[in-house]
Amino acid sequence: MALLYRADIRPTKLELIDSWLPTRSWYQGPAEPGVHRVAACRFDDPDGAVGVETILVQAGDGPLLHVPLTYRGAPLPGGEPWLVGTTEHSVLGKRWVYDATGDPVYLQALATAILTGGGEAEEFVDVDGRQEKRAPAMSLRGGGTPGTAIPVVGAIEQTTDADPTRIVTTTVELTVHRVLGSAGGGALVLSGTWGGGSPSVLAQAALR
Repeated sequence: MALLYRADIRPTKLELIDSWLPTRSWYQGPAEPGVHRVAACRFDDPDGAVGVETILVQAGDGPLLHVPLTYRGAPLPGGEPWLVGTTEHSVLGKRWVYDATGDPVYLQALATAILTGGGEAEEFVDVDGRQEKRAPAMSLRGGGTPGTAIPVVGAIEQTTDADPTRIVTTTVELTVHRVLGSAGGGALVLSGTWGGGSPSVLAQAALR
């Protein structure tokens, strides 16, 4: 499950995304995007240390953009190229926010979801020490088979800052689609559904 908190966050996640998007080679739009959130959901970190969130945003009437993020309580070793920024969380303190395509916790969660036919984590909000369940704003579904053995996602050997973003590790190759609507299909994909619309392919996986 994913445990969330009612907290003040400064700067907000959307403010960080707004500053970061214009620095990406795959982004096309105004220098100040002014994005709004369309939908989001979480993956589970089995160790409970890293927040893993899939966020869909849009600037004006532009295309939907897929921005997966991870949230950490300390810097990710070697993660500087993927750092989106830092934020102050009123409950958890300082958080380092990363483009999740460079974070091994996200890569492991993504590969697992795709290859085993998994989906998003259940979300619970901490309210005065009580955990209240809430429905995610989007649903994820992998195209793989339950029970498939998933190797440990190894070190990143190659990656591209492009649409799609391709990440090659020692055990798996992952493709993350950034601008939604142009993604290809296939068997081993992660599809997202939100707002009652048709599924859209967010990512793909292949074992090496």
